[in-house]
Amino acid sequence: MKINRRGFLKAASVAAGAKMAGSAKRAGAQEHFPGWPDRYGCLTDFTRCVGCRSCEAACNEANGLPEPDEPFDDERVLEHDRRTTEKAYTVVNRYPDPREKGNHVFRKIQCNHCNEPSCASACLVKAYTKTPEGPVLWNKDVCIGCRMCMLACPFYIPTFEYNNPTSPKIQKCSMCFDKIKTGGAPACAQACPMEAITFGKREDLIKLARDRIRKNPDNYVDHIYGENEVGGTSWMYISGVPFEKLGFDTNLGTTPLPQHTRGFLSAVPLVLTIWPALLGGFFLFSKRRDEIEKSESDNHEGKEIR
Repeated sequence: MKINRRGFLKAASVAAGAKMAGSAKRAGAQEHFPGWPDRYGCLTDFTRCVGCRSCEAACNEANGLPEPDEPFDDERVLEHDRRTTEKAYTVVNRYPDPREKGNHVFRKIQCNHCNEPSCASACLVKAYTKTPEGPVLWNKDVCIGCRMCMLACPFYIPTFEYNNPTSPKIQKCSMCFDKIKTGGAPACAQACPMEAITFGKREDLIKLARDRIRKNPDNYVDHIYGENEVGGTSWMYISGVPFEKLGFDTNLGTTPLPQHTRGFLSAVPLVLTIWPALLGGFFLFSKRRDEIEKSESDNHEGKEIR
């Protein structure tokens, strides 16, 4: 099987996490685990999304994130592709509708909360947890900032606070886990005026998606993205246009990424698997040193001026 550069780096990062932890089991990799049967999830129906960005505003408020550079009602942000950041756990992008010139299709992006998350398997210190309820959570009190999860994620989701060298944090959607625990639903799902986001038990969402596709075959692509990709995800999608037209990677396969690396663990020398963590540490140290030197230089110049 051929593997591209990023695929190799993903495999290396997942393997490194398990290797550094002492074993695949302790690092979060495990025998194929399809997920808890009663876990929750979300289904986004792109045929209903109108790009209003109400989900972005609701996410911002629910997570206490800073105000965006452009207001949520400013449609100019849709003129270019965006990805999630430490200040935005979900974003909406706009794509041309191949079915009708001049029309658009909108795509919501956030953590997909994989059944077998590669971020958890790649993490050296088990800072990630796949909960029985469905969400994949990150623990700030455990994370060491190595950023191997960012390398391992097949969806490019975890982001990093590069501008906070003293206590950097990984940032991503938690599917509003606190709300789920108390019987609520994710803020974005509650805020959507078009009911494009449905929250519920994952198995029920799959049935709902199949029912919509069956009843309206001309309106939907016959595929539920996330039902099986990389072993399945808690956040799934249905669309009226091919998913690759909306920026989705449709070549991920159905095998969870941690399964690709179990044989890799004993075959690859440790020096080849720990380098992402070492480089991350060197980067943070170097950046912090430069900032201290700049601060001292500024203070020195200030004293000379006085």
